[in-house]
Amino acid sequence: RRDRISVTSARASCLRGGRRLALSAITVFGVVGVGWLAWCLGELPSVDGPKALTARSAITMVSETGAVIAEVGDLPGDDLAPERLPRAVVAAVLSTEDRRFFSHFGVDPIGVARAAVQNLRAGGVEQGGSTITQQLAKMLFLSPDRTLKRKLQEVALALALEHRYSKQEILALYLNHAYFGAGAVGIDAAARRYFDHPASELRVSEAAMLAGALKAPSRYNLVADRDAAIDRAKVVISNMANAGTISADDASKVAEELPTLAVKVKAPTNGYFVDWVVEQVRGMPQTWGRSVTVMTTLDAGLQTMAEARVQAMLAAVGTKDKVGQAALVVMTPEGAVKAMIGGRSYADSPFNRAIQARRQPGSTFKTFVYLAAMEHGAAPTDIVLDAPVKVGDWSPADYLNKYRGHVTLRTAFADSLNAPAVRLAEKVGIRTVADTARRLGIGSSLRRDATLALGSSEVGLTELTGAIATIASGGLRTEVHSITEIRDSAGAVLYRYQPDDAGEVIGATANAKMQDVMSEVVRTGTGKAASLDRPAAGKTGTSQDYRDAWFIGFTSHLVAGVWLGNDDNSPMRKVTGGGHAARLWHDVMSSAHQGMAPTALRTPDQRNFVARASEAATTVDAETFLQRVIGGG
Repeated sequence: RRDRISVTSARASCLRGGRRLALSAITVFGVVGVGWLAWCLGELPSVDGPKALTARSAITMVSETGAVIAEVGDLPGDDLAPERLPRAVVAAVLSTEDRRFFSHFGVDPIGVARAAVQNLRAGGVEQGGSTITQQLAKMLFLSPDRTLKRKLQEVALALALEHRYSKQEILALYLNHAYFGAGAVGIDAAARRYFDHPASELRVSEAAMLAGALKAPSRYNLVADRDAAIDRAKVVISNMANAGTISADDASKVAEELPTLAVKVKAPTNGYFVDWVVEQVRGMPQTWGRSVTVMTTLDAGLQTMAEARVQAMLAAVGTKDKVGQAALVVMTPEGAVKAMIGGRSYADSPFNRAIQARRQPGSTFKTFVYLAAMEHGAAPTDIVLDAPVKVGDWSPADYLNKYRGHVTLRTAFADSLNAPAVRLAEKVGIRTVADTARRLGIGSSLRRDATLALGSSEVGLTELTGAIATIASGGLRTEVHSITEIRDSAGAVLYRYQPDDAGEVIGATANAKMQDVMSEVVRTGTGKAASLDRPAAGKTGTSQDYRDAWFIGFTSHLVAGVWLGNDDNSPMRKVTGGGHAARLWHDVMSSAHQGMAPTALRTPDQRNFVARASEAATTVDAETFLQRVIGGG
């Protein structure tokens, strides 16, 4: 009995000790959490009387040498009072952007839950749950950073705005300061910009066009892409019918009378780059209502030369080989964009294929597969089996439908063999491959199946080039950017680019291995047409049925990406990444490097960085990895 009492007492003592420990832990975490929340919300601006920001400002852009490259004039437009908001605009915007606007308290739990479910199903961020009030808070007071701190600040400011202003006032602020593309900030400026009349005269079809632009102003507008804008407007009209703001019959009639651009827009010099910069500047609250001078990263001479090379290539092979469009971006390994071409002709189509288009990268995506393998202990000289492989019901074939048996990883990458890439991806894990791509800067949605290894997920040219630039930099994070500084008319600095000091994102050993296999692509592999008179590395890519051709490569000085294809996604005539794309890359980079001494590719020690963590901490034993891969087992 004494033993039972002793055991019972010991158990009670343990339970008391456990409760005290749990209570202490909860207290510590609570204090830390409250402190962190206070830090997040401690510097929120006041929402009492936001200053009257207007779109009536001018932007002067200069190149990296200080020469003026563009002047974007101010657009006329009035700030509309709440009672003057056109009913058609309100109906179109609310039905698409925030259907429960008049019933929620600034944050919409139902919308957040719906977006979360959709994003989980998609395996990525496809929908947001932000209300119009939250969007206004971000628009007026916050930076566009996607961080938890900024999201908490956005929610707090949204609640404050709802407390301070009426729903009609919030809606008026939103519509008067929203960006509608093509330099138009505010609903009235947008109506005049696209349809040559004030917002008070907007028809339902025109209101739907403008509401549709809010999702992606640089794409869904009549100047950038008429077809995309019309397709988006039809979605808005359908939303209006579902919300009951117009009848089904009226929706059908409105969809048939969607308008076209009323005013012919003069194409600016360097138009694709200029539009990209304008959209970024318009998204910075500190620039609103001011005339500003923007110092950009553009190399005007390199831009002119690159445009000439693209035009020459399209003139020579475009018709013969059914190449309708081309896009090109050149940047430093640190991400400063020196040249950008978004299509064949800005005057004919301002849609920026270097920024806005998403296409399948084909074998270019193998870069992330091999990097994941190298980070898990593989080496260029290791052996992998090139033989038929089957994943579920999917059996990828190689380009020539021939197999070579056991080959080195260097050869498999250089010759862009498909089966080895799929085997590597299966062994390291598809999620690991996707996570590797994201770590290097790929933000587009990625599939979670084996086809990802061969580039089945659509990405953008600039984001893919920026991701591969990380390897060119020696393993440091590359931040793609086009603006170095912004000043107002009085010379005050409103913005200055400060690179993120995030340090290493690829370990030194893995990065050196990737530079090895990517150099082999240019020396002996599928990218031989891109070879230069100096060390260079890269990767070719060709999507199914020759719909897209890519070459992305780098030297110690510059990184460049090339895409060829057609807007309607129709096949080209056997155009591959190692053909016209690699040759165009060679022509541009050869000229861009004139006067530069050949130097070896960058290594981590040239960047004087402090590694965030040991590479060994993120790798598995090399021998264990190879045992899984060799022989395809």
